[in-house]
Amino acid sequence: MNPATSWRTETLAVTAGRPEQPGAPLNTPPTFASTYRYGGEYDYGRFGNPTWSAVETALGILEGGHALAFASGQAALTSILETLPVGATVLLPDSAYLGTRGFLDDVASRGRLVPRLIDMTDTDLTIDALTDADALWVESPTNPLLGIVDLAAVLRAGTDRGILTVVDNTFATPLLQRPLDLGATAVVHSATKYIGGHSDLLLGATVTRDGDLLQRLQTRRTFHGGIPGPMEAWLALRGLRTLPLRLGRAQDNATQLARWLHDLPQVIQTRYPGLPDHPGHELAGRQMSGFGAILSFELSDARAADELVGRLQLIVDGTSLGGVETTIDRRNRWPGEEHVPPGLLRLSVGIEHVEDLRQDLRQAFG
Repeated sequence: MNPATSWRTETLAVTAGRPEQPGAPLNTPPTFASTYRYGGEYDYGRFGNPTWSAVETALGILEGGHALAFASGQAALTSILETLPVGATVLLPDSAYLGTRGFLDDVASRGRLVPRLIDMTDTDLTIDALTDADALWVESPTNPLLGIVDLAAVLRAGTDRGILTVVDNTFATPLLQRPLDLGATAVVHSATKYIGGHSDLLLGATVTRDGDLLQRLQTRRTFHGGIPGPMEAWLALRGLRTLPLRLGRAQDNATQLARWLHDLPQVIQTRYPGLPDHPGHELAGRQMSGFGAILSFELSDARAADELVGRLQLIVDGTSLGGVETTIDRRNRWPGEEHVPPGLLRLSVGIEHVEDLRQDLRQAFG
């Protein structure tokens, strides 16, 4: 038996996609090429690249499917949605990623697709809404409200109706949940976040077990030009090697900070699936192998939140997430996020010493 078939995800994150032939480098280097000699595996730089192949192999193994790398998470998600026919209705969470909602709003204005936003943490509501849907787009945990969706139930219902089912697995990563195993047609990642992990690249990926969908996605990548750069692919592959360590440390930090914030009188609500009073705590415990490193906490209003952020010295005010550094973002300040409570702050917890993070928050609270 091949030992790789029994290796755990932490080991596969280190080993998947490495060259195996004698004399090869231990990890695939970046290949900077637009043109190849005819007759080999690669024809032209927009069609394929050895560095893309390496990161795709690794992500495919971790998610349990076949991966394609894209120029960004946005390019990956739009490529999937563009496979739908004109007029298709897409069901998605009412607190879904702003880029997903923004794209769907744009194409809806031209009659291309019809988005329908619902509270997807309500399983019965979601299943009932699938009757009139052509695609199901799921986030769990949701961004930025940290809602938990019953993936097995809603994906099974979508499959029964024969519709496209997609899970944005950026927050959880394949280390914490594998949606393809639960019935998803495809998974999408912003590899810019945890997979890259160092706030220095843009990359996206799709993963599927459906050969026809894989071919259609590859065609869209080729003709729409949403291809990754070889350096970005190499950086993502390099970042992937330490994902288990980074995510493990960040998750431990997030758990400690969530418990501490939960008990502060200045905090109205702390949203983190690892807290016992989170409405999705039990469900997350069943379908995830950990609760992740993102939490949100809510202060009385936007002014209080902005003042706290302005006093922080270690934690960085920034809109991305998943890096080694801890970042904080008042989401309501962004156009399209008006549904988010004005005083809500999303905290992407990094790998710093947790006591330094706690101390920074403590002095900012005053």
